[in-house]
Amino acid sequence: MSTKTTSLFPRELVREAFTQSFVKLAPRTMLRNPVMFTVEIGTLIMLLVTLYTAFSSDGSQGSFGYNLTVFLVLFVTLLFANFAEAIAEARGKAQAASLRKLRADTPARLKLADGSLKTIRSSELRKGDTFFCEAGDAIPTDGEIVQGLASIDESAITGESAPVIREAGGDRSSVTGGTRVLSDRITVKVTGEPGTSFLDRMIALVEGASRQKTPNEIALTILLAGFTLVFLIVCVTLKPFADYANTTITIASFISLFVCLIPTTIGGLLSAIGIAGMDRALQANVITKSGRAVETAGDVDVLLLDKTGTITIGNRKATAFHPAPGIDKSAFIKTCARVAGG
Repeated sequence: MSTKTTSLFPRELVREAFTQSFVKLAPRTMLRNPVMFTVEIGTLIMLLVTLYTAFSSDGSQGSFGYNLTVFLVLFVTLLFANFAEAIAEARGKAQAASLRKLRADTPARLKLADGSLKTIRSSELRKGDTFFCEAGDAIPTDGEIVQGLASIDESAITGESAPVIREAGGDRSSVTGGTRVLSDRITVKVTGEPGTSFLDRMIALVEGASRQKTPNEIALTILLAGFTLVFLIVCVTLKPFADYANTTITIASFISLFVCLIPTTIGGLLSAIGIAGMDRALQANVITKSGRAVETAGDVDVLLLDKTGTITIGNRKATAFHPAPGIDKSAFIKTCARVAGG
């Protein structure tokens, strides 16, 4: 018996994440994380101070070696925070590959105004268009059945092995892109623009491209930003005290103290934790629609799923009665029979 070992950090993902670590240094991207944005400003200041000490004989700002060490430590801290987020996003993109296959440009038979059919790519469908599907066809995008009835396999989306019936003019008239028609034929009206379908939203969430912060994450971000502001004020007020005591404190010392005081580690890993949570859920074949669902799942100890036709048979019946202590079994059975009409 052979055992296949899966690497925690595949080489391709590490290479992509390392590249993204530098791309994410853009100020517009870093601004989404106030803590790391202040660290980036400190890193830029230390770069200027290091260059100044390298080409100046003035020793008021410390030695070149000390300033260079502080700059490198801050720069590596930034790269580590970006790498943690990038590796989580890269793993999410790898997991989303299976979802993206379902969103591939499947052919769609567009119904024209004169009633004729024209085969186009699913990406060319627009909201309000009408397309036709029959047995064996893959539904190209989300829509509403306007004519017909069909048996549809939605196992790729819901995990339910038993097909479901979808028909026009009822509560069960909606269809999802990526599912497959098993029998009959239907005419479907597109209900969303390209990029807003169920699969598109799932892929965006898994990849972290349009991930919305959860309430807890927003609250923690505000708290970390508050701490950062407090420690910034503390470090700034050290300057007049140092002048009063005739003590020289270099810029490198100020920035080093500031970065050590603020919650740099939590701020750097906060976004990576949220993306990694969705990735872990997907590895368990669970698609989460929001980061809030991931947080809720963290408090779940036991999860019971009743998938009719998959776990249960569907013909449930009582095989035995087990009364609680102090309850007469015969009287209980007579009561149940009377309620059931037997």
